[in-house]
Amino acid sequence: MEQLNKSAAFGSFGGYRQGVKKDNIQAILMLLPMLIGFTLFTIYPMLWLIRWSGFDYDGMTTAKFIGFDNFVRAFTRDGHYWASLLNTFYIVAIKLAIEIPFALFLAVVLNSTKRINSFFRTIFFMPAIVSSAIVGLVFFLMFEPFRGSVNYLLKAFGLIQQNINWFGTQWLADWVIILASIWRSFGTNMIFFIMGLQNVPREIYECAEIDGAGVWKKFSKITLPMLAPVMRVVLMLAIVNSMKMSDLVLVLTNGQPGGKTEVVMSYTFKYFFSYGAADSISQYGYAASLAVITAIILGIITGVYFKATKKSSDLY
Repeated sequence: MEQLNKSAAFGSFGGYRQGVKKDNIQAILMLLPMLIGFTLFTIYPMLWLIRWSGFDYDGMTTAKFIGFDNFVRAFTRDGHYWASLLNTFYIVAIKLAIEIPFALFLAVVLNSTKRINSFFRTIFFMPAIVSSAIVGLVFFLMFEPFRGSVNYLLKAFGLIQQNINWFGTQWLADWVIILASIWRSFGTNMIFFIMGLQNVPREIYECAEIDGAGVWKKFSKITLPMLAPVMRVVLMLAIVNSMKMSDLVLVLTNGQPGGKTEVVMSYTFKYFFSYGAADSISQYGYAASLAVITAIILGIITGVYFKATKKSSDLY
């Protein structure tokens, strides 16, 4: 009898192992297309970029290996790159300081199953599906100094006496970029926050109401802490996506005036494709080194951010 029980247990365990092995094979087969795509379109380009950062190559002549000279050039002789990086930090900081609270406010207001709220969610999310190039073109036409609708409306309401050259100074042009970027991406963050709010149990709010908690008390003591893990992800995605901004700037200002509104990715892009400089040629090696430096900076920012916000994801 004991022998039969052992045989049955062994057979059951063997069947379990066989089932687990079959599930693992199925999981690998399902992930394989994504892994192949990730290798071809992410890992390989990264390795290609790192390799060519050590060459002097314009795409036409023979590539010349120059070691770390491109990096030395970037750190010692290219002040425009660091100016574009600082301008990127400036745009991202102001953008997120406005966009995240605004998206959170809309999420709280629209967090219900009413049909009218579903309508407004759709309206606010629609800019996220529009191409950045189209958004840049629309905002350029709106803020165009002589025939733009913004100047026309401001004059019609008597707020200004003469047209404002929105792209004539770095300060004004940066603010146009910030507004355009906020308009395009706040809807996505709003949807993330709504998803987080819908996971907060209603019973917690009901208990708080019984204890006499007001609207602000419930928001600060319940909503914000419960949204901490979602907020962590939303902020990280917003920082990375904003740092990678390029096409919006290229269409909206193209770095003008005098390259002062250049962001780090648009600056790097121009070295890859000699965009906006007809008398120059592409510098693939130097552009690759700038991309590597930018990727390292983004990696450091990401690591520091995750380290600083680690406790927020463990609250609930």
